[in-house]
Amino acid sequence: MEGDMKNAQETGRVYPEFHKIIQRADKESFLKQRAKVIWLTGLSGSGKTTLGSYLEKELFSRGYLTQMLDGDNIRVGINCNLTFTEEDRRENIRRIAEVSKLFLNCGIIVISCFISPTQEIRRMARAIIGDGDFLEIYINSPLDVCEQRDVKGLYKLARQGKIKDFTGIDSPFEKPMNCNLEIRTDLLSVEESARKLVNFVLPQVTNGR
Repeated sequence: MEGDMKNAQETGRVYPEFHKIIQRADKESFLKQRAKVIWLTGLSGSGKTTLGSYLEKELFSRGYLTQMLDGDNIRVGINCNLTFTEEDRRENIRRIAEVSKLFLNCGIIVISCFISPTQEIRRMARAIIGDGDFLEIYINSPLDVCEQRDVKGLYKLARQGKIKDFTGIDSPFEKPMNCNLEIRTDLLSVEESARKLVNFVLPQVTNGR
């Protein structure tokens, strides 16, 4: 390593040497799992975080290493400087996708729970992460049901005009056209929805178990 640093100092150039980095496949083999990004999209109140939390607990109980990302641990940290303008929402998802990819390359199963309201935003996330590693799950519930579940009162504030550009009220949500799985949380119980999600994900992440 000292020789490498000396050579870099002499030439004035530093080259990335990715071949010296432990590869994702080695980490997946060590963890006995296949890393994927489970991307849960849907309206606020549709059940993304509830189902994401259930999935994480279920996978963890089976010995899988996971990382869950949602507004609570993203907006207060890495994205604390972003607002809810269209430009900042796009940047929000871009950063989330990049963070998800970093965890992915460590062999970790990522559960990302974000509204990600447009086709274009979700395509961007898929392109960053990679098509083969991006599992788009549409947590589908009608707007009126989501409003009934609104424990934080966000929809009420949006209806009153106190929150601007709120998805589903004065900002559109574009339904996924080619998602990997759709879960109708208005028709299924939490337990049924969670079981459907777990049953879909497990075969995708199993590696040598």
